[in-house]
Amino acid sequence: MPAPHPPLPEYYEHESQRGGWVKQLFDRTAVDYDRIERFMALGSGSWYRRRALSRAGLKAGMRVLDIGVGTGLTARQADLLVGETGQVTGVDPSTGMMGRALLPERVKLVIGAAEAIPAAAASADFVSMGYALRHIGDLAAAFQEFLRVLVPGGRICLLEITPPQRRVPRALLKTYMRRVVPFMARHLAADAESPRLMRYYWDTIEACASPQSILQAIRDAGFVEAERHLELGIFSEYRARKPASRLTQISSGERGAGASAAESQVPGGSASTSTARCRANI
Repeated sequence: MPAPHPPLPEYYEHESQRGGWVKQLFDRTAVDYDRIERFMALGSGSWYRRRALSRAGLKAGMRVLDIGVGTGLTARQADLLVGETGQVTGVDPSTGMMGRALLPERVKLVIGAAEAIPAAAASADFVSMGYALRHIGDLAAAFQEFLRVLVPGGRICLLEITPPQRRVPRALLKTYMRRVVPFMARHLAADAESPRLMRYYWDTIEACASPQSILQAIRDAGFVEAERHLELGIFSEYRARKPASRLTQISSGERGAGASAAESQVPGGSASTSTARCRANI
């Protein structure tokens, strides 16, 4: 399964333009993202993310890779669950988004993509992704990378928004997310592109592959126990496990597709000096 949705001509014409266009959009609008998200989710986003991760099996002491970490909204909740004995590492191609992340100093941020994760094989117990699946360029490659970086028995939890099947609820959600939220973004945002980001947000939701296709792609990558948990008719939680009996052919010290020189921390983002993280905002 390639991209989760076809190119959207209103924003970019060809698949080859997707990655660069999306990165540029998120870099520009990072300054507004958390403020708009709080309005869009009516303040419930943090609570829901933490509950979803817990339902998927995230526990104290685990090593987490949060892919598409953005401003750290999901990573922050993962850190609360794993505690000081665990480790959360966020991965994102957008330095603008990660530069706005307010996270504890122990949370690491690295530049990378879902299709080429800068981490060693079998180095994580849990892979999370919060509402970024729609922005991946190649789902099959991403899911294979998720499998590679997980230890045998490791789990994934991918959060997404899925349009309701019934016509009236779907129309109401579309009106809220494509009209009301962008309208409010014009008044809340510092960057003129932020309302466009919110319109793009809904358009990718509407164009995204079906839950059945996503689950099949997860199974095809080698995961077992793949399932979708649905909350409030729109919040999809894709969960699966790497087989515990799977023989890892790559030694723990060997790098995979993304574990190369690209494994660089956010510029200025060392664990001790990063201005992208703030203890007082967790």
